[in-house]
Amino acid sequence: MICSTWWAVADPDRRVPGAEVSDRWAKWRRAVDLDEYDARWQRMVDAGEAAHGEADFVDTLGPGAVFDAGCGTGRLAIELARRGREVVGADLDADMVDRARRKAPHLEWHVADLATVTLGRTFPIIVMAGNVLLFCKPEDRGAIVANLAQHLEPGGRLVAGFSLDAQGYPVERYDELCAAAGLVLEARYATWEQAPFAGGDYAVSVHRHP
Repeated sequence: MICSTWWAVADPDRRVPGAEVSDRWAKWRRAVDLDEYDARWQRMVDAGEAAHGEADFVDTLGPGAVFDAGCGTGRLAIELARRGREVVGADLDADMVDRARRKAPHLEWHVADLATVTLGRTFPIIVMAGNVLLFCKPEDRGAIVANLAQHLEPGGRLVAGFSLDAQGYPVERYDELCAAAGLVLEARYATWEQAPFAGGDYAVSVHRHP
C-alpha cells in the first residue's frame, strides 16, 4: 500500500480509511477531513452559490430513478431525492456511506464494489460523479463500466464526470470501455453546466444503452 505500510507495521489491526477502494483513494482520505468536506458544500448552498451542477445535469436527462454509483457522503443522491427522484446510492468506502445514511436514512444505500454490486434492477440513469473512475483501482475500471451497463435499462444513460489532467483518465480509453460494454457515446461536455467539450482538463460523458 502506498503511504500505508507504516500503519500496518505500527499497528496491524488499525484500519486505513479508504484502503479498500484504492491506494489513491486512501491517500485522499488521509488528506481530507470529512466534516469539513461536507461543510464546504453546505456553505456554498447557504451562500446561494451553485453547488448542485450534477443534479441539474441529471434533470436534463428526463425523469426516472437514478443509481448514484460512487455516492460518497450522499450529496448528489440526497439532492436528487429532494427534487423528487427515486435514488439508490452505493460506494465501497463504508465511512462515506455511513455519513450518507445518517444524513438521509430514508434512502437506499449500499456499501458495495461497483465492479460486482448486484442491485436486482435496472435504471434509466446511472451517474458516476466526483472522479469515481480516477479513484477506483485501475484494473477494475473495465469491470465497473461493464457492471454498470448491466444495470441500465434499454435506452438508459451512464453519465461520468472525471478529470483529464496528468493524474486523470483519457476519454478515449473510457469510450473503449463503454463500447466493450455495449454502450454508445451520446454526448460529451466540458462541465456539468454543459459547456462544449473541446479538450481541456475535465469531461462529462453520456453513454447510452442502445
